[in-house]
Amino acid sequence: MTTSAEGGTPRPSSQALRDPVQLLALGFGSGLVPRAPGTAGSLVGLAAAILAAQWGAWVAVAITIVVVLSGVWICGEGARRLGVHDHPAIVWDEIAGMMIAMLAAPPGWGWTALAFALFRAFDIIKPWPIREIDHAMGGGAGIMLDDVMAGILAALVLLLVRSIT
Repeated sequence: MTTSAEGGTPRPSSQALRDPVQLLALGFGSGLVPRAPGTAGSLVGLAAAILAAQWGAWVAVAITIVVVLSGVWICGEGARRLGVHDHPAIVWDEIAGMMIAMLAAPPGWGWTALAFALFRAFDIIKPWPIREIDHAMGGGAGIMLDDVMAGILAALVLLLVRSIT
């Protein structure tokens, strides 16, 4: 492991990607970037959401649900294997949250950029109730839930903006 920019937390080496669980938890390697791994993971989630939307809204919803539900185990097991709860390199939760936000974004790069900006802002700032959820829960559910909530809040803001434009 090498040291990351996030408070000196040891960053996993690329060897971790040989483990299928870590490959997923680390966002196919996006979580290994030295700076802003959450943003890198969110970009993977954005790409996944755009690809899923190509098959229609219901397929995008179904894929997002699978990503969220599987993420509880993936993030929990990934954290256990790294020995650090909610390690900054674990970005499956950002992938899921970004996919949730994108469910409310209509086609167009402006909407996509707004969804990305809103999700990242809610994920970084962690307004109420996200902050309480982030501090109250442990395990894979705790790792996932704050990002799921950030994705839901971003989606709600997108829906509000859509309704007034």
